[in-house]
Amino acid sequence: MSVQPLDLNKLKVLPLAQRESLTQAENILLDPDAEPKPLAGDLSGRIAECAEKIRAAREKGASVMLIYGAHLLRNGAAGILERMMANDQLTHLATNGAGTIHDWEYSWFGASTESVKMNVNQGTFGTWDETSTNIHRAIMAGALDGLGYGASLGKLIIEDGVTLPTTDDLVNSIKADPTHPLTGARVDLLKAMNEQGWPAGRIEVNHKWKHASIIAQAYKHSVPMTVHPGIGYDIISNHSVFSGSAIGRGAEWDFKLFGGSVEGLDHGVVLSVGSAIMGPQVFEKTMSCVNNMRLQAGREIVQNHSFYVVDIADGGGWDWTQGEPPKTNPAYYLRFCKSYSRMGGTMHYLQADNATFIHHLYKALA
Repeated sequence: MSVQPLDLNKLKVLPLAQRESLTQAENILLDPDAEPKPLAGDLSGRIAECAEKIRAAREKGASVMLIYGAHLLRNGAAGILERMMANDQLTHLATNGAGTIHDWEYSWFGASTESVKMNVNQGTFGTWDETSTNIHRAIMAGALDGLGYGASLGKLIIEDGVTLPTTDDLVNSIKADPTHPLTGARVDLLKAMNEQGWPAGRIEVNHKWKHASIIAQAYKHSVPMTVHPGIGYDIISNHSVFSGSAIGRGAEWDFKLFGGSVEGLDHGVVLSVGSAIMGPQVFEKTMSCVNNMRLQAGREIVQNHSFYVVDIADGGGWDWTQGEPPKTNPAYYLRFCKSYSRMGGTMHYLQADNATFIHHLYKALA
C-alpha cells in the first residue's frame, strides 16, 4: 500500500489552559428550582402524560431510560438530572463519546467547547492533553475492576483520581494467566503506562465542578450510566494515548449493561433527548438481543413500553403516532423517529429544546 497510517506519536498536544473554551460550567447550569423557560407550542399535556408514565413505570419496578446527546449537558441540565436520579425517576442514563468529553472537561476544568472551524485550520482541534489522558486513564483503570466506560469515568470524577498497579504486577498477571478475561485490559494499561510515563500508585485529579457532571451524579447515585462511542468519532482520538481497544472494551461492556435495562422495560419509559443517531442505533440492536433471548426462553417480547423522543427538528412534519411514513416522504429518513417507531410500544415525538423539556418534565414529576 502506498498510503501510510498516521503516527499519532508525532502529534503536538496542548494543555487545556491554552484553549479558548466557549462555554463555562457556572454559566450554563440550570437551577432546578427556577421556573423553566416556556416551550414552543402546547406540549404541557404531553409532558404531564410522560410524567404519569414514569410514575407508573417506577411503581411497577420498570426501567426509565434517558438516552441523551452532548447538548443536553452543554445546555445545563446536570443539576436537574441529579434531582431526578435522587428521586428514583431515572434508572439508566446513556450518552455518546462527546457527552463524556464535555462532561469531564466541565467537571475538571470548569469549561468546555471549542471552535471547530478555527482549531481544525490551526491543527489544534481536539489536541488537548488532559482530556484524552484522563478519559483513557479512567477507562483503563476501571477495566481492571470490570467497569465499563461510563462507570469508570464516573468513578474517576467522584474519587478525584485513580490508583494504578505497578507495571511488574501487570506483567506478572499477564504471564500467570494469558487467557484471563482481563488480559487485554492489562495489556492496554501496561502499554499506556510505559509509553505515556504514567506512574504506579495513586494519581490525583481534582474535580472542582463535580456538580456540572451528569456522569459523576449517576455514579454517586448508583444509576447505570453507559457510553456508546464511535472509534475515531471523538477528540480523545487526537492523542498518542488513543486506544480503540480500551474504548471498545468499555463500550462493549456498556452495551451489555444497556441491554440489562432494556430487559426491564416492560411498562417502562424511554426518553430519547437530542440523540439523533447513537440512541436509536444502539437501542434497536439491544432490543433485538433482548427479544431473541426472551423468545428462546418461551417468554413474550418487551411490551407496553413508551418512547418520548425529543429534538428541535420538526419530525419531518409527520404524525408519528400513525406509524412511519412511506419511503417517498423525507420524514422516513429521520433515524431518531423511524427506529423508535419500529420498537413496539408507543412512540411520541416532541419538538422541543432538550434542556427545557427536561426542566418541565422534572417540574411535572415534582
